[in-house]
Amino acid sequence: MGTSIEFYDFYIYATAAVLVFPYLFFPEGDMTAARLQSLATFAIAFVARPIGSWVFGHFGDRIGRKATLVASLLTMGIATIAIGLLPTYAQIGVAAPLLLALCRFGQGLGLGGEWGGAALLATENAPAGKRGFYGTFPQLGAPIGFFLANGVFLILSQAMSDEAFLAYGWRIPFLLSTVLIIVGLWVRLTLHETPAFAKVIASGERVKTPIVEVFRHNWPAVVIGTLIMLATYVLFYLMTVFSLGFGTDPETGLGYARTDFLVFLLIGVVFFGVFTPISGLLADKFGRKPVLITVTSAIIVFGFAMGPLLGSGSTVGVLAFLVIGLSLMGLTFGPMAAVLPELFPTKVRYTGASAAYNLASLLGASFAPYIATWLAATFGLAWVGGYLILVATITLGALIVSRETSNDDLDTISAKVTK
Repeated sequence: MGTSIEFYDFYIYATAAVLVFPYLFFPEGDMTAARLQSLATFAIAFVARPIGSWVFGHFGDRIGRKATLVASLLTMGIATIAIGLLPTYAQIGVAAPLLLALCRFGQGLGLGGEWGGAALLATENAPAGKRGFYGTFPQLGAPIGFFLANGVFLILSQAMSDEAFLAYGWRIPFLLSTVLIIVGLWVRLTLHETPAFAKVIASGERVKTPIVEVFRHNWPAVVIGTLIMLATYVLFYLMTVFSLGFGTDPETGLGYARTDFLVFLLIGVVFFGVFTPISGLLADKFGRKPVLITVTSAIIVFGFAMGPLLGSGSTVGVLAFLVIGLSLMGLTFGPMAAVLPELFPTKVRYTGASAAYNLASLLGASFAPYIATWLAATFGLAWVGGYLILVATITLGALIVSRETSNDDLDTISAKVTK
């Protein structure tokens, strides 16, 4: 529940960055330029996320998973509500995009500390042989949060005129976060600390500065973990933010109505949600490496199909593109909540797993929509597919040299990450 709320907050910005912010927070003129500027503010959160992983990871490894998860939820929630209250460019000029960027930084800070704690809460409480499946529950926060975010925008788009939506309707999804935060806080305040961290406290093994420990003794795990996550991030933001912008652009894209393409995305995200727990079950049965190597190879093949499917402009082709791509997203994203924590010892696991996850977001997601939008406008969709192929090939190489971790005991994990 907590992860769904955090991802809802994060994704409503992504949707608004395509549909709303280019019109309200940047000077009038070239719409492509305004969209690129809006996507640049979208990328700021990914710069903040590694910082959030350091700050919240420090306290997560020092004082515990529970308190840190509460703090990350509050950070994300306050930033999200503030976006819903911001004045626009027409009201305060250049200060509007600057304040928008500041709030987006706050969102990234909160999510940077969120994922690691949620993943550890699931995997450190999992029974033997089921870490992959248990780890998919916080991963389900991504498709659920995305579905809620785009569902709210779809309802508002259908319930009011474009003028009313741009005047005030776009603020509603951000302000609704107030209710979700209250629910999330109630959930997280009832949690207990994980058994693995309780053992660290009892043994007196807590380290003074986890981030220093991670990069001094566990830096190979950070590198491997970051590269393993790279294709996952690029794939997701190509399937969502880029496709929404391209699909609804009447000049250089497909020209679909906003409501129609949001429906397409919601259909695709259902497949993302369905395949996420399936991937965890497969990773427990066959191992992390075989499953992820197979899925990453499929992502490379999908990169070649991106241009013909999305570029066809037909409803069947666009839906096939979204369903296949988001199904692959569920299959690659699901095991990550087990894979990344399994690379690090308990005393620095929150910091280490968060660092790898969020460095991958910085490298793989921050400018993925920007790069893809530029490539599509300059060279065509085939180059966007080539971009996905390139990063998936890097991820495939990292998976091949990494070692299998599914049978490791979390309490005795060493620093060795390659086979």
